[in-house]
Amino acid sequence: MEGRKVPSVVFKTRVRDESVGGPNPFRWQDVSSDELFAGKRVVVFSLPGAFTPTCSNQQVPTYDALYPEFRDLGVDEVYCLSVNDAFVMFQWGKHLGVKNIKLIPDGSGHFTRRMGMLINKDHVGFGMRSWRYAMVVTDGVIEKLFEEPGINDAGEGGDPYGESAPEAVLAYLRSR
Repeated sequence: MEGRKVPSVVFKTRVRDESVGGPNPFRWQDVSSDELFAGKRVVVFSLPGAFTPTCSNQQVPTYDALYPEFRDLGVDEVYCLSVNDAFVMFQWGKHLGVKNIKLIPDGSGHFTRRMGMLINKDHVGFGMRSWRYAMVVTDGVIEKLFEEPGINDAGEGGDPYGESAPEAVLAYLRSR
């Protein structure tokens, strides 16, 4: 995947809009992958699901806390991508108190599928989800991919987390 352009997809997001009024002042907004990646250097990390233990207790909080270090190393944005809908991603970010990273809903898994990272997690009742990975993307092109070992649909080898940890991505960025 390194050296290839990220998949061209449209993410279905919700954005705050006070003109909507009422207790839920949000509206739908389509955001293309071109909008997210063009002209920027970003770090993307993808994970199996919102509100799950490793994702909620380690991965998202650590990426969020280390965001200033990513910025110091020339990264414009840090995106967390999951095969969850916009409502779930919003509530998860609110629950975790996310301050810096942006949560990107890949509700139908189109981006994840085209990345070759869509797996079947029926063995734990999740359905189709993302394998855990991270990447550095420069102007829409994958510069470096950090994939957890053993991608599979059967849950063999558990849910590895290490290759895609923020510390591994920061080590790569520091070496550049």
